[in-house]
Amino acid sequence: MTVETAYQYLYSGALIVFLILIGAMVVRSIIGPRSTDRIMSVNMLGTMTISSIAILSFILKEEYLADVALIYAMISFVAVLMMASMFIPAKPKKPRLDAERKSGAAERSEESTDPHSMQEGGAE
Repeated sequence: MTVETAYQYLYSGALIVFLILIGAMVVRSIIGPRSTDRIMSVNMLGTMTISSIAILSFILKEEYLADVALIYAMISFVAVLMMASMFIPAKPKKPRLDAERKSGAAERSEESTDPHSMQEGGAE
């Protein structure tokens, strides 16, 4: 076995692995429970496709496929940005901690039972 055939086996094996992972990412982008899971799977799908095109460019000795991979990288980047801007809010709500929730609920219950907390000025 020569070094050239060893590299051919290595690149062919990498393409097979990428094909399996691309299939897994397609499934993940369809059934992902959250929109962020879908965005990440589309991003990973684009990255693996770019890698596959680059490996094919090397195996087939076609230099124009490297240019196709670069153009696909730009398109994939813009697609992920568009999906992120559509699905992720610009100003997300600040998450409240459990301690804040309990203290906020306790303060509200104290205010409702305290007779001195009522505002004055309504009826004189």
